Amino acid sequence: MPDGGPRAAAEWPRPARLSVGVIAAGRVGTALGAALERAGHVVGACAAVSDASRERARTRLPESRITPADAVAASSELVVLAVPDTELASLAAGLAHTVPDWSGKIVLHTSGANGVAILDPLAARGAICLAVHPAMTFTGDPTDVDRLGSACFGITAPDEVSTAIAQSLVLEIGGEPVVIPEDSRTLYHAALAHGSNHLVTLVRDAASALAAALRPRGSGEADAAAYGTITSEAGAPERILAPLLTAALDNALRHGDRALTGPVARGDAAAVAAHLRELDVVDAEIAESYRGLALRTAQRSGPTRALIDLLRPAGTGCTETDSERQEHHL
Repeated sequence: MPDGGPRAAAEWPRPARLSVGVIAAGRVGTALGAALERAGHVVGACAAVSDASRERARTRLPESRITPADAVAASSELVVLAVPDTELASLAAGLAHTVPDWSGKIVLHTSGANGVAILDPLAARGAICLAVHPAMTFTGDPTDVDRLGSACFGITAPDEVSTAIAQSLVLEIGGEPVVIPEDSRTLYHAALAHGSNHLVTLVRDAASALAAALRPRGSGEADAAAYGTITSEAGAPERILAPLLTAALDNALRHGDRALTGPVARGDAAAVAAHLRELDVVDAEIAESYRGLALRTAQRSGPTRALIDLLRPAGTGCTETDSERQEHHL
């Protein structure tokens, strides 16, 4: 280790700095580019087509030049492909055709559902190919870059050397690399989508139902308003739900199925039936979603058969709870 005290020790040895190109300047690409710049890499070029993506590039990556995708790839040592899944295969094939020499270049894509096989046209040209997917949702806000520092990244690579490169890049920006086998990428992505995307739908449905509950009904409107039991303030449903949902999510991650509470976990079929009746008046689709999630909750918590029968779609066969299914496999 070189002399020079703590500062020199902290800076040695430093990983190689890379010239980075981002294709394209969407929410994910610009956030990842900005995170790489924080780690000391230089985003010299990015591809941006729409007015929104050009503005995003100018805001998040002000030092990078906006140029066509093939020029980005040709001028960069690390090429980040942050395009929608449906465009990734054609982009890789097109770049392999327009940029013939990929020797020594690192190319990574940010798709959750795809491994490295989709980049085979570039690998055939000599590229080191990586799949590096941030397990994070992106809104386009400045906080996106900060969140990457606490996110896990699903990485897939063809060999140990490539895996080490992917891990190093993730660790540099503060993330945690998690190796995902090539043939497990779709399942990995399905799990993340189910947990995050569907959570948004669940929360918005709950907020809609709660908003309906807060609206005055019947002759008690004046009394309810007078005593403050009903509010029409903007954001009231979200304010009510926030501490409950935050605690529920934390408990689920910490304690698993032991975090299940409420009428389904207690096997209270009468309460669940009343919920379904009320929700059906507000929105039949919310009621149907409640029924499906309640059935899955019942299967996990193993309550009474009466509750399973209430929630099971008409005309379907017997639905085992998870605990019953486990008993049959003992």
